[in-house]
Amino acid sequence: MNDDHGRIFREAWIIGVTTHYPGEPKPGYVTPWDDTPDWERAAAAVYDQVRAFIDVTDGATAKLTREQRGRFVALCWTGQIHKHFTDPKPSYVADWDELPDWQKETDADIFEHIERG
Repeated sequence: MNDDHGRIFREAWIIGVTTHYPGEPKPGYVTPWDDTPDWERAAAAVYDQVRAFIDVTDGATAKLTREQRGRFVALCWTGQIHKHFTDPKPSYVADWDELPDWQKETDADIFEHIERG
């Protein structure tokens, strides 16, 4: 796993959370990469999945809606949760429609951040 990709993902997550979260975000939501728990370093894998999706479509992901971009990030993250936890908390694997708006917006921001990079 590429640590730099995880850092980029985490930085985009923190920017999204501080932009979209209503009120003061939980400390774990804005923990810097160096203090991020090992399982959350799966962010590097999600970065790589998003980047691969962009690459194999020759950038046609630019035609996706913002919601489609966010859904893709959320789904990739859910896959990583299942990889790292045998019995994850329901909120960790919630479907798109069950996610709070701030998280949907943050996931879409992450996709766009990776796409620009």
